[in-house]
Amino acid sequence: MIWIVPLIAAALLASGLALAYVIGGAAALTFILSDNSRYLAVLPQKVFSQISIFSLLAMPLFILAGELMNRGGVTKSLIDLSMALIGRLRGGLGHVNIMTSVFFAGISGSAVADAAALSNTLVPAMRERGYSAEYAGAITAASSIIGPIVPPSIILIFYGALMQTSVAALFVAGILPGLLLAAVLFAVNAWFAWREDHPRVEKGDAPALLPAIFKALPALCLPIIIVGGIVLGWMTPTEAAAVAVFAAVIAAFFYTPLSLTDLWESFTRTAILTGSIFMILCAVAAFGHLAALERIPQAIAGLVEQMGLGPVGFLLVMNLIFIIAGMIMDVPVALALLVPLLAPVALANGADPVHLGIVICFNLCIGLVSPPLGGCLLIVSTVTGVDYWKLARAVIPFIVAEVIALGILVFTPEISLWLPRTLGLWK
Repeated sequence: MIWIVPLIAAALLASGLALAYVIGGAAALTFILSDNSRYLAVLPQKVFSQISIFSLLAMPLFILAGELMNRGGVTKSLIDLSMALIGRLRGGLGHVNIMTSVFFAGISGSAVADAAALSNTLVPAMRERGYSAEYAGAITAASSIIGPIVPPSIILIFYGALMQTSVAALFVAGILPGLLLAAVLFAVNAWFAWREDHPRVEKGDAPALLPAIFKALPALCLPIIIVGGIVLGWMTPTEAAAVAVFAAVIAAFFYTPLSLTDLWESFTRTAILTGSIFMILCAVAAFGHLAALERIPQAIAGLVEQMGLGPVGFLLVMNLIFIIAGMIMDVPVALALLVPLLAPVALANGADPVHLGIVICFNLCIGLVSPPLGGCLLIVSTVTGVDYWKLARAVIPFIVAEVIALGILVFTPEISLWLPRTLGLWK
C-alpha cells in the first residue's frame, strides 16, 4: 500500500502545501486508507525518537556560526588571501573563486551561503577583468558545493543523526574529498584559462601576502578550532559548534562589528532554517514508520540480490538516484527521504557508513548545480542577473569534472576513510 504515497503526495503538492506537510500528510493518509490507522498511535513516539538525537544540537549552532560570519565582513578577507596566494596565475580570479570557496567552506558549511556571497563579490570582479558573465557565474556555482563537504557540514550532521554514525568521523572524512573536488575544479579552470587566454591578476592589484594572512587569521581559526578540537578529543561536535558560535562573534567584531539588527537577523534565519529541517525530519519519520511496516528496505534488498548488482553496482545505482533527487529536491528532503530506504541496503552489501555518507553528500551537492532545479544555479542566476539556462549550459564542464571526482571517490574509499582511521576516529 505504500505505493499510494506518491499519488497522495502529488495531489497535496498540487494544492500548494510545503513539502514537509506533503510528505507527512501523504504518509498519515496512507495509514488510514490502507486500514493501518491503529499504528498511528505510536507515530508521536517514532517522530520524537527521530529528532531526540544529541548530535542534532550541533546543526542550529553551526548554522548560527555561519550566519554571524557571513554578516561580519569575512568574505573580503578570504578573497584577499586567495588573491595574494594564487591570483597571479593565468585565470587567477577563477582560481581565487575556487580557493575562497575552500576557505569559506570551513566557516559556513553551506553551498547556498557560498554561492550568494561570492556572486555578490567575485562575479562582478571577474566580469570587469574580461571573463564572460556565464563563466564567472558557472565557476561560482560549481565551487560553492565544496561548502557542505568540508567540515563543518550541516548535511553530514544530518546524515550522522539519521544513520547513527560518528559526526566527528564524517567531518574528518570530508576533508580530502573536499580538496579532491577543489583540485578537479582548479584543473578545469586552468584548461579554460589556457584555451580562452583568461587574464592574470596584475601584481599591483593583488594584496601583499603577509597582511592578507594576518587579516584572514580570525576567519581561518574557526575551522581549525572545530576540526582540531574534535580530533584532539577536547570537544564533541556539538560542543565544537557552541565554541564556533563564540569564535564567530569575536571574528566578526574583528572585521565589521555586528549590529543588533545583524544579530537579530542571524538568530531569525537560524530559527527558520532549523525549524524547516526539523519539520522535514518529523514528516520523514512518519514515512519511515510506514516503510518499515511495509518492509520496503527488505524488498529493495531482495531486488538488488535478484538483479545481481553487488556492492559496487548498487552503489552506482544509488548514486544515480541521489544525483537525480538532488536536481529536483531540497537536500535535507532528499537526504531524509532516501537515506533510510537505501542506505541500510548499501550497508548490508558491505559499504562503510562513513564512506557512504561522504558519497551521498557529494552526490546531492552535484545536484545543487545541475539543471533543471539546481539550487545554487538559481541563487547565482538571481544575484548576478545571468540567464538561468545560459548559466546551466556554462556549468556543464564543471559538472562533468565533479562527476569524475565522485567516481574516483566511489571506487577509492580510502580517500574518505584514511584520515579518520589514521586519527583513531573510525575503525
